[in-house]
Amino acid sequence: MARLNIRNRNKGKFDKSGKPKTPNWEYRFEAAKIDGKRNQISKSGFKTKKEAEIAGNKALSEYNGAGLSFKPSEMSFADYLDYWFDNYVKVACKYNTQVTYNQIIEQHLKPALGTYKLHSLTPMTIQGYANKKFVSGLKKTTLKNIMAVLSGSLRYAVVPAHFLQSNPAEYIKYPKVSSKRAETNRVIISIEDFDRMLDRFNKGNPFRYALLIGFYTGLRIGEVYGLTWDDIDFKECTISVNKQAYKRNYGVDVKQVMKQKGKREEKSAWYFGDTKTPSSVRTLKIGKTLIDELREYKSMQASNELLYGEYYTKIFKKQEKDEKGNVIYRLIEVEKSIPVSLPQANLVMRKENGQYSSSDSFKYAARVIHYDLGINFNFHSLRHTHATMLIESGVSPKTVQERLGHENIETTMQTYVHNTEEMESAAVDLLEKIVSTK
Repeated sequence: MARLNIRNRNKGKFDKSGKPKTPNWEYRFEAAKIDGKRNQISKSGFKTKKEAEIAGNKALSEYNGAGLSFKPSEMSFADYLDYWFDNYVKVACKYNTQVTYNQIIEQHLKPALGTYKLHSLTPMTIQGYANKKFVSGLKKTTLKNIMAVLSGSLRYAVVPAHFLQSNPAEYIKYPKVSSKRAETNRVIISIEDFDRMLDRFNKGNPFRYALLIGFYTGLRIGEVYGLTWDDIDFKECTISVNKQAYKRNYGVDVKQVMKQKGKREEKSAWYFGDTKTPSSVRTLKIGKTLIDELREYKSMQASNELLYGEYYTKIFKKQEKDEKGNVIYRLIEVEKSIPVSLPQANLVMRKENGQYSSSDSFKYAARVIHYDLGINFNFHSLRHTHATMLIESGVSPKTVQERLGHENIETTMQTYVHNTEEMESAAVDLLEKIVSTK
């Protein structure tokens, strides 16, 4: 670690009249070499040795702390969360994750733990916080999301920040919940119920095709609503996933927007962005049922464009950059009669007049399915149903993993694949067959 040196640059020097020069105190310390050459940081012009020592110690502390002008031992947890968000979350996480993390920080962590000093957070303090949240009626999934942000931020404080020796959140034990409560979000849609959904949304209704694609491919909702017609190969019977649609502000910093508009972030426009992970980029084979439905829907859109004429809505892509410098594309809707010098986004999910039928609008369809049809439903249940049906039919977990676009097979097995009554019966039948042939 660098050491501070203090000296009077005018020591032993005299002016023209022969008098000793006014003291000129300087601090200096060795910094890291640049291109193998010695590098020093220094500053002079201090009237007293004390002034030079104070300024030098401050500069040395900032240098040794990689530019940080605070002592971690004296930092509040609230200030540390801001530091972690700016230095890790903004750099490493996608926009919607930033929004979620910031909401958790501002609504949960700061109000309860923000006044603690970072180094004074103990496992008991955090365990008490987790217990209190659970007893208040918070769902275990919500609690886990909060604790994941808390633990992740403190893990960063250990490495690479070196503010803490260990992560006090590593030792937390979560309260037990009944299996019934834990499984409420994992719903498998029966064939009969899926047919009822299709009957409710007639041909030409964009909700029908979102349901069909979700059921037959297992795509995430953002991937479904990011599809353009050039992603669908009718000859080869494939769908290519290479982007997703999501709503966000115009490249504005998440924290700044929250401060300006309050706790609820007001998103401004729909964008094309990268898929959730690199492995989410994939091409899937699809069957005749889905191909025929999509071919018919594309033909309907062409007819609608002729019907509406100059009032039909075209959708264009405007290239922008997000807060990390990544290229994203804002979707801009313009009537056909207005000339626009931007590339078109020929989206699959469109209303009759050509306007974008977004995943926000699908919330209406979800309410209809849930309340009018009485089916326990959310869009993600289509993905879960797709995976489970494939596993039940004997498709290998590796193939299911690739269709879902998971980075590793463990995610597929743990999240979407579980024993069903049909699988249990198949296992018993197989065992009976093996025994009877002995």
